[in-house]
This record gives sequence, C-alpha cells and structure tokens, in this order.
Amino acid sequence: MIDGVVLGPRGGRSGAPAGWLRLRAAWESPRLDVSGRYIGSEVRHEALDDEEEANVLELAILGILHESPMHGYELRKQLTTKLGAFRAAISYGSLYPTLRRLQAANWITEGAPEPDSAATSADIPPMTSRRGRVVYKITAEGKERFQELLAQAGPETYDDPAFGVHFAFFARTDQQTRIRILEGRRRRVEERREGLRDVLARAAERLDAYTLELQRHGLDACEREVRWLEELIATERSGQTPGQSPGRGNPDIDHSVFGQPGAVR
Repeated sequence: MIDGVVLGPRGGRSGAPAGWLRLRAAWESPRLDVSGRYIGSEVRHEALDDEEEANVLELAILGILHESPMHGYELRKQLTTKLGAFRAAISYGSLYPTLRRLQAANWITEGAPEPDSAATSADIPPMTSRRGRVVYKITAEGKERFQELLAQAGPETYDDPAFGVHFAFFARTDQQTRIRILEGRRRRVEERREGLRDVLARAAERLDAYTLELQRHGLDACEREVRWLEELIATERSGQTPGQSPGRGNPDIDHSVFGQPGAVR
C-alpha cells in the first residue's frame, strides 16, 4: 500500500487489476519524481527490522514496568494498550527474547508475584504458560536506562512506531524533549504531505476514481495530523497539558490517524 493506496501484487504480473497497472505506470513514469520518502506509509510496520523492533520493545517494556511489576501475560496486554495502532509493528515472538536481553543487562529481574502487583494469579487464564506467570520488575539500572531512552529526540523518534511509543510516555519526558520530538514529527509529516500533493498534481489524470480518492484520503490524514501536532506544540510551549488548551476539543482533528490509511510511518 502506498500512502493509503493498495498497489496489489508486486511486479505487475499478468491478471493484475487495471487500476494497479495505471498506478504503476504513473509511479514509474520518468516525468514523475516520486521519491521513496513520500511513499510506503502503510508498509513501514512490515519493514521494521530486528534492531528497531528491539529498541521499541525495550522502551515500551521498561516504561510499563517502571509503573508496576507485572506478569508476562499482563505485560503483553499492557503493551497492546500502550502501543495501540502500533502494536502491528511488534512481533510477540520477540517479546520474551527481549525480556531475556533486558535481564542479562540487569535492567529487569524476575521473581514471585507481589501482593500489589498489577496482575494476580487469579487474573491469569488457566492455560497461560509458565513464562507468562513470571513476574518482571524493573531495576534501578533499568530506570536509568529508561530515562536515557526517553531523552532521545533524534530522527528515529519521528517515525512509527518509535514516535507512538515515545508519545505514550510523554508524561515522564521533559518538556524540551517533547517539543523537539513533536517538531521533528511535524516536519516529517509535512514532507509526506507535500509528496502526496506532488503525486496528486502530477498523476491525478492517470489514476482511477477510487485510487484517486484514497490518495486524497491519505493527504487529508496528513493535514489533520499536522494540525494536531501544531496544537500540541503550542500547548507545550504555553506550559499547559493536552486537554487544557481551548482547541483540543476540535472535532475536525482526528487524534487517531496513526495506523490509518495515509498516516505517516
């Protein structure tokens, strides 16, 4: 899928839909400068490499365990809640290897359930495996590592899923770092938005009505996210928190654009 446009089978094999062939012809036309930085928004999760996934999981796990010790089963549930639309980027087959790596680094430990743990034995389904019943707890070194990760504000934090995970822990992030990440995200989304506008201006006549409409939907999602980010940046600079500024209730702004067609990855 390209910015919300379903491309179909790669390679244009025989029998490919006419819409796919027209889009491919428009995309590959030498008259169009459609850089890869403007496309591929829906496949970024699939392209997440092992190192990127490990870093995202590391931040998410340490952040969740910073709040409370919990069983592996409950930890997985909390990851789904925290990551929201970004959970598609996480292979849960990598969850327990990541936990072992964090243990080896002495950033977390495992032990018996605690009375005030987020999940008690009664909360865990009977068929849950033994490792799902292990209780994980963050160490002092793990808390330091979590703070180091939160302080990162480089380009790697502007794209999904890293942006979503960092945003989930903004309450624990200092104001200047929050602003840098939000401004970087806005620049990234604006680049995609301009790329979409360029595609629509150059290739609109070559696309069928439905493909064109889906591209417009992707552009609209980018524009909504830019407005959302601008509101957040203004709120941060004013020293307020989201929900306090008057514009936060604007129904025209879709705060759930992440993970939707046209949302930036």
